[in-house]
This record gives sequence, C-alpha cells and structure tokens, in this order.
Amino acid sequence: MTRFEVGTEDLLHTRFAFSPVLELEHLIRALAGPGRRGVPETWLARLRPRFAPLHADPVMRAVLTLNLPRSGATFLVPPPTRFGQTIEDDLAALRTSPPDVVRAEIEYYLLRRPDASDTDRETLRAPDVLDRIAALFAAAWTELLADDWPRLRHLCERDVVYRSGLLGSSGWAAALAGLHPGVRWRDGGIDLPGDGRTTIALGGSGLLLVPSVFTWPGVGVFADEPWPKAIVYPARGVGTLLEHGSPDAPDHLAALLGRSRALVLATLSEPASTSQLAQALGMSVGAVGDHLAVLLGSRLVERARSGRSVLYRRSDLGDALTGTVTL
Repeated sequence: MTRFEVGTEDLLHTRFAFSPVLELEHLIRALAGPGRRGVPETWLARLRPRFAPLHADPVMRAVLTLNLPRSGATFLVPPPTRFGQTIEDDLAALRTSPPDVVRAEIEYYLLRRPDASDTDRETLRAPDVLDRIAALFAAAWTELLADDWPRLRHLCERDVVYRSGLLGSSGWAAALAGLHPGVRWRDGGIDLPGDGRTTIALGGSGLLLVPSVFTWPGVGVFADEPWPKAIVYPARGVGTLLEHGSPDAPDHLAALLGRSRALVLATLSEPASTSQLAQALGMSVGAVGDHLAVLLGSRLVERARSGRSVLYRRSDLGDALTGTVTL
C-alpha cells in the first residue's frame, strides 16, 4: 500500500489536468497486447487495422521494449502542466526531455529486456530518438485517438467539474469517494494501491489529479520524478462509454420530446454544464440552454451550482422517463 500524507496547505495546491499522451500510451500498449488492459474488445477491433502499419514501424517496436508488466519508461509520458493540456504540449515536452535522464531510463529497460533486438537497441540509442518517438506518437494520435478525443475529453472535463466542486465545498473525503475502490481517505491521508508499505508526505505541494479514459478500470499512482505526486483515475462514466458508446435518444423519448431535447436528457446521466453539453452534442450553447429550460420546467432535470459552474443532471422523473429506473 502507498499512502500520501496530506497537510493543510495541500488542499490549496491540489490541481486537475489531462494527459493526452498518457491515454495514447495506454491505448498503444493495449493494441500491442497481449492483454487488452481494460480497453473493450470492440474498441481494439475497430482500431487494430489502423494500428497495424504503426506497429510495423521500427520505432514503435523499440518503444514497446520500454515496458515491463508493472512499469514503463517515464520519459514517454511527461507530466501535464496545465488543465488544457494538448497532445502538442505533451510532444513538445517529450522532445525536450533531459538527455541524460532519457539515456538512463532506456538502459534500465534494455537491461531488463534481453529479448530486445539489435534494431531496437540501435533505434533507442540513436541521437535523434526523442524526435523520432515524438513523430511516431503524433502519427499514432492522428490514426488512433484524434477522432474520439473530443468526446473523451468532455467526459474528463465533466469529472473535473464534479470532483473539484466536492473538493472545494466538502474536502478530501467527499472528493475521493467513488474515485476508485483502491483509493480512500483515512486519518488525514490517502491510502492507495501499491507494493509494500510506503508513506509519502505531500509537503504542501498538493496533489495532481488526472481523470483518465484508458486507465479504466485501474488506477495509477505517481510518486517519483519527473511527475509530481499524482493519482490517475478512471473518469466518471468512462466504463459505460467504452462498453456501450455515446448515449442515444430512445425512440419513445424522441417522439415525446423531440430528438434534440431527448438527446440532452439521455446525456445527463452524469452532471454537466450547458457549455459541456453543447460541445459533446455538437449543438449551440443557446440551443442547449433552451432545451434545458424546458426540461427544468418539466422537472425532468435538476440543477445545482458547483464552484463557478451550474451543473444539470436528470431528476428521478427524468431517469424514469429515459428508462434507467422503474417506478
């Protein structure tokens, strides 16, 4: 078990961020096999034809040698520095990783991978290895994740709005509740899954919380440089999205409310703001606001303030109407 000891200053310095390159690296490892690492088979089947030419690239084959069953080279996944992190930010950070740190990590993993080919070793020891890996990741992002990222990012954003509101209003215990079965608040600290028994004080620097898509159903704990102390956890609702896809408006609901309004209601199984719904559904903010006003007046949705955002979600009546509960 790993435990983060939390002080009074840590709450003020705790922040949220996304890591697109972390999502990409998880997906690549799932596609490369042998295990699917929590990514549903339907996703892997859809993406395998796109991954095949990437997998044949010698740089990809070399990168995959930098993984062991329970660890991987940290330099491949630089820590995110801001909430609006993009894949371009990640790849710029990758290209400027300290060369001595990169060389040390590469040699560490090559020493533990006797199956690495001479080509793998030559590729990883090349002077331009960081540029070559960044170019490969850019191509992999375009082929594997770029199309799906807007809705996946939207899911993570909804999680941040929800959880940051709890953290600010009710503290650690509320914010961590339901984050992951292996994470819990106890006696002024955060208990996390991990080998052995390690206690680490945050020391006033706070915690980095990273909602993730392809970490599901696990959780990741970062306690070593270059990352700050961080928890990577499954965003709320990601399991449902990966297994079943985006919600659609049931025909009976569309006939009653109209398809656009029914789609708004179907999407509100988790709290979301007007702008988040507009982005997820491809509607204007004004149109979503009009639909929410009607649904609110009909008592099919409820709203509550979370920090600076107003969040909407289905009421019990809305759940019954969408068929998610039985009256």
